Amino acid sequence: MGTVPIYLVLAPWRHLGALGFALFWMLAASGIYLYIRFDTSIAGAYDSIGALEWWFGGVLRSLHRYAADAFVVVLALHILRELAAGRFRGFRAFTWISGVPLVWLLYASGIVGYWLVWDARAQFSAQATAEWMLAAGIGAEPMARNFLGGESITDRLFSLFVFLHIGLPLALLAGMWVHVQRLGRPATVAPRALAFGLLGMLLALALLHPVASGARWDPAAVPQGLQMDWFLLFVHPLMYATSPALLWWAVGGVTLALAALPYLAARPRAPVAQVDPANCNGCGRCVADCPYEAVTLVGKRALVVEARCAACGICAGACPSATPFRSVAELASGIDLPDLTVHALRERMQQALPADEVVFRCEHARGSGGIALRCLAMLPPSFVEYALRNGARRVKAIGCREGECAWRTGLELSAERFAGAREPHLRPTVTYARHGDAYEFALR
Repeated sequence: MGTVPIYLVLAPWRHLGALGFALFWMLAASGIYLYIRFDTSIAGAYDSIGALEWWFGGVLRSLHRYAADAFVVVLALHILRELAAGRFRGFRAFTWISGVPLVWLLYASGIVGYWLVWDARAQFSAQATAEWMLAAGIGAEPMARNFLGGESITDRLFSLFVFLHIGLPLALLAGMWVHVQRLGRPATVAPRALAFGLLGMLLALALLHPVASGARWDPAAVPQGLQMDWFLLFVHPLMYATSPALLWWAVGGVTLALAALPYLAARPRAPVAQVDPANCNGCGRCVADCPYEAVTLVGKRALVVEARCAACGICAGACPSATPFRSVAELASGIDLPDLTVHALRERMQQALPADEVVFRCEHARGSGGIALRCLAMLPPSFVEYALRNGARRVKAIGCREGECAWRTGLELSAERFAGAREPHLRPTVTYARHGDAYEFALR
């Protein structure tokens, strides 16, 4: 059997969402230690941060900072990748829209975290945020005056910063959980080698270029010569280079554009899967295999949730009644696609037989020709054996590139079925070899 190249298994672009979760847990673990050592008062905050700049505490503080920056980079790449792949329309709209607030929760968490350092950079960020909020009439006037140096800041206000820096990441985690709820078998855990490699890179950066505080917060002075974190704090220079009102328009416009994108760029949807009660025995295989949790069991029958259905056909490939060996004129499956039925697939296969080679091809795969499938996992393994026993010398099944499955789990499900690890499985009388995104089958 062919093996998948390790560089594809560990390719970072395949695991951007999972890397986001990994970075969140790095931030949480390092943040807990930093909070234990942190003095949550106006008088002691700056000195307690300074005391952390010795070996272990300093490394963790630097790791915490660089992990936050990496989180921003991973989030941006994740958005761009999903946008380029068109994964925001139709049944993916909920997942896309639920991710929009996560962008601002991440930025808000990072910006408030800078305030806790209580140095000149924190002063600049807090003052810029207060000016931005006041421009929109948001926030209490006394609090804004505190930020802007008109009055002394109290421990009570500083406690609010601490509360926000804990509460906002918790809201971010809750939002990340909602974000993956309509994904079956969500990939929230990165490969161990990739996760530890990322951690090692961040630790090396923390050791080679440790983070240090600036001058102490001084309400009577204007911060000068600041070293900016352009990943998280770029909005402040942008506001001063333009205006608070323009920044509000920009943030609001980007948010509305991202949220409206699934509807502005909508395309006609393929007909969703349909259940045939006469052929559905309630086995639940379609429920287990659906990548988007669009199929549920009600009593002893499957039910398709139309808003979630991707019309990928994976459920049809999982149905035990979708076997071409059934001696019926009209092959009816318990669950099927109305525009690309298993009966139509059987007819096309029978028309191609006998042949030296029968090719089944995912419509998103490279190349052309063969019997088109919506997804490789739409192919019941019994079709392979049927073709081999009815005049095909060999059968080839071609899917998407490894890690680029158009329907998330199609390649994985097909691999498990062909290996006999998942129902419906390929019988032991059929051998196969895998070469990247293609399988070749023959009778023993």
